[in-house]
Amino acid sequence: MEITARRLDGVLPGEVLESALTPGLNVLKTFDPPLHAIEGATFTGVRRRGKLLLLDLDSPAHGPLTLLTHLMSAGRLQLFAKRGSLRDRTSRVLLRIPNPAHPDRELRLREFGTKQAAWIKLLRPEALEAEDVLLTLGPEAWPDPPPLGELLASPRPLHSLLRDQQVIAGIGRTWVDEILHAAQLSPFKRGDDLSDEEAEALRDAMVSELGRVIDTYEAAVPLPLPEKFPKPTRVHAHQGEPCPRCETTLEAVFYEDYVMSYCPQCQTEGRVLKDRRLSRLLK
Repeated sequence: MEITARRLDGVLPGEVLESALTPGLNVLKTFDPPLHAIEGATFTGVRRRGKLLLLDLDSPAHGPLTLLTHLMSAGRLQLFAKRGSLRDRTSRVLLRIPNPAHPDRELRLREFGTKQAAWIKLLRPEALEAEDVLLTLGPEAWPDPPPLGELLASPRPLHSLLRDQQVIAGIGRTWVDEILHAAQLSPFKRGDDLSDEEAEALRDAMVSELGRVIDTYEAAVPLPLPEKFPKPTRVHAHQGEPCPRCETTLEAVFYEDYVMSYCPQCQTEGRVLKDRRLSRLLK
């Protein structure tokens, strides 16, 4: 989300939105103001809050508006020089933004996979300030998160806490694995069991790992933004390979829709955690 916001904020401010279409039937989660209120509006900026994108506009008829966007796990917001086909089953929102150099230019929210969970909301300033999904977000995980001791003081495991956007905002499952490995902490260690030194190490790992990923994207990801971003992971999804720190074989715990990877030597005192796939088979 950070690199998407940066790339779009570099080109959209000052551009005028000609038309808006929503081929995705359930993508629009608001009705007042209607989506066509942004037609003729000028982009004033693109920003990120947690995993959300906020596209700010100024409409001659409606004043300031924000298109609040959640891409979920399979969405992409891509700027193309040419218009796409309405038959494209991945297209959920089409925002047409012509200019003299690119008369058919289009910002397209596309979603890959079958869940179709991405959504947008068009909000006036007062509605944006009252929007629950923003009000309930925790502090940002990057670039300057607060001290983590009190923030994570919960009996829940760290892997769950760090993915919870209401606890701390902006970390996806992939990067939780990288952060916990860098901090040499078990994914199942409870938040309220963290020592002061461990909490500080975790914060340092959070800043450095997320910064490393963003630096990689800054160098490698251009517009129109790819369907699949590179994943500069060292641990996540590398189970069966040697740990980049100690060369112990990396292990993983498999869940229904994601995998959690870790190093037994660096993170779990040599213990290999129970594989949930095997547990389900034995029931």
